[in-house]
Amino acid sequence: MMNTTMADIMQVINRYAPKGFSPKAGLILGSGLSSLADQITNPVSIPYQAIPGLQAGAVSGHASLLVLGYLNNIPIICLRGRLHLYEGVSYESIRILVRIVKRLGASAFIITGAAGSMRPEVGPGELMLIQDHINFHPGNPLVGANDETIGPRFVGMEDAYDPVLQELMETAANRLNIPMSKGVYISTLGPSFETPAEIRAFRQWGADAVGMSIVPEVIIARHAGLRVVCVAAITNLAAGLSEEKITHEGTLQFGEMGARKLVKLIPEFLKDMSNVLD
Repeated sequence: MMNTTMADIMQVINRYAPKGFSPKAGLILGSGLSSLADQITNPVSIPYQAIPGLQAGAVSGHASLLVLGYLNNIPIICLRGRLHLYEGVSYESIRILVRIVKRLGASAFIITGAAGSMRPEVGPGELMLIQDHINFHPGNPLVGANDETIGPRFVGMEDAYDPVLQELMETAANRLNIPMSKGVYISTLGPSFETPAEIRAFRQWGADAVGMSIVPEVIIARHAGLRVVCVAAITNLAAGLSEEKITHEGTLQFGEMGARKLVKLIPEFLKDMSNVLD
């Protein structure tokens, strides 16, 4: 990876991309949410392995494809399957994916993911609009030399989750009668699920949902100047809040329930977002 530059990477992407393709937004799909990608029309798929510096993810429910196409007639770039640090993937791989979105011309980044709820009233199958986060990963994806052509050395995070895009997402959800709570997301490394004691601590810190992704992507996207909006599909109540045992299979099952709502919500949101970003 040492000798691979963004110019090399974009050379490969442009070899696949339809001529003149310019996405309005990037979309990343988390566990159990890949059915949303089936709605994309005129799709052009690029395997992650074909992109210099990347590797395929190895998690069940993740496809490891970068898809260029149209959702509700809006040009988008979809990351079908995310990469996780717990797989041994480096921050560099995650940076490459997010920065491709920016380099292709997108101005917004829509992030979805599976999460455990720390609020008993927000159960499996529900959606949560993420308003803020706590980074409990053992690191930050911007550590190391900074590329000023991508973004500044120090990045403000007070508006990491774009207030205008949040409002548009809420409006779209209301129009479709899809209930959606709001909350703060805390990221942990994984792959082990959290202990009941950790969940008690996280709740005291003000977190409402917990997962093993989202935060690195948000930080990288904000560094690159992308506007971010994030919706989590709640797959389980966090450890200690339910008698149910937490499993990855359950995550995928309830992720599908959330996905059925997101399949309607995201295209509706994109329509409104397109008007705002024009």
